[in-house]
Amino acid sequence: MQNAPVSSLVGEEYEVEVGPVAHGGHCIARTEEGRVLFVRHALPGERVVAKVTEGDETSRYLRADAVTILDASKDRVEAPCPFAGPGRCGGCDWQHAKPGAQRRLKGEVVAEQLQRLAGLTPEEAGWDGTVMPAEGDKLPAGEVPQWRTRVQYAVDTEGHAGLRKHRSHEVEVIDRCMIAAEGVSELGIEKRTWEGMASVEAIAASGSGDRQVILTPRPGARLPLVELDKPVSVLRVDEKDGGVHRVHGRPFVRERADDRTYRVGNGGFWQVHPKAAQTLVLAVMQGLMPRKGDTALDLYCGVGLFAGAIADRVGDQGAVLGIESGKRAVEDARHNLEAYDRVRIEQGKVETVLPRTRITEVDLIVLDPPRAGAGKQTVKHLAGLGARRIAYVACDPAALARDIAYFKEGGYRVRTLRAFDLFPMTHHVECVAILEPVK
Repeated sequence: MQNAPVSSLVGEEYEVEVGPVAHGGHCIARTEEGRVLFVRHALPGERVVAKVTEGDETSRYLRADAVTILDASKDRVEAPCPFAGPGRCGGCDWQHAKPGAQRRLKGEVVAEQLQRLAGLTPEEAGWDGTVMPAEGDKLPAGEVPQWRTRVQYAVDTEGHAGLRKHRSHEVEVIDRCMIAAEGVSELGIEKRTWEGMASVEAIAASGSGDRQVILTPRPGARLPLVELDKPVSVLRVDEKDGGVHRVHGRPFVRERADDRTYRVGNGGFWQVHPKAAQTLVLAVMQGLMPRKGDTALDLYCGVGLFAGAIADRVGDQGAVLGIESGKRAVEDARHNLEAYDRVRIEQGKVETVLPRTRITEVDLIVLDPPRAGAGKQTVKHLAGLGARRIAYVACDPAALARDIAYFKEGGYRVRTLRAFDLFPMTHHVECVAILEPVK
């Protein structure tokens, strides 16, 4: 006997009371039948008509968009971006919320993840529950922050640049991105066509004025002649191996933080908010309190941001080991820190390289892992090194909370936690947790 076909619920509409915010840029609601909805474009306490965008009769939960607001929250504003809203650009999650409300929602998410995954209240984590703007970041009321110094535009089949719709490969063609930094907007990526390109990434280094465009061509396509209003270097992504190659100009941009210039090559990782790197360096150094002669690890070290800051503070008698998997990032880190004999950078995955070093003890550790976190085995290894302080920089509160739980098993507690709104208008939040051994 054949199974009965499963009925899709996409397009169904439900009138619901919106509940608490959830991790990922949506809120939780329930239908009268008890179905769980993850609703975007809504705010807690609102009554809305939610239209299902994903799910069927067998789904544990449904995804939906709030298409009609029946009873609005006092925190709601009209989205300033003309491309925001149900079925439109997926880049921003909270265009419809006041800036203060956005930070409160992010704080609620961090608190919920800490409680659910690490068993900690904000007080037990040494956190006052607030999400702070970037260091020195002040914005007049009603203005959209232009903070995104790196924007990857998708390109449709006709060559028009835009951004992906939420959980979709469809391109929302735009004429400007409101959260793009001024240096990105002035390149005018949206104002020309990009025939044969799959994507165009624009980078505007905030500390140096360097501009870079990275082209990813579709198979068999030829690169266009790039003529923009501003001096810019151009790179291309190889369609076969994914490598990045210089077309013209420098293969890197120069970024500034902690009174030092960092070279970042081939579109490598750097914090996107122009004040993020400085904000995080200050938070990490204030938490670690390095001393002269300390030994330290900088894990997932990128181009050496934290390794350089620590090296300045531990002096000639100290030592810093950085570990990074990206080949180009390691080359940049070694270049950026070549003046320090006390700094060594190793290439490879942390879980592979760290055991090979045979390091058995260290004074300080800073780790800034990818979104998935460090993981149980790496945390177990780190907890066995007896560090006086550990600084954990996290872009995902769920991964942070999971790893904090592993550190608890290894005999560490959270001394302080700080949360920063380095991604306004989106659901993303950056945290810095300082851990120390339980006495």
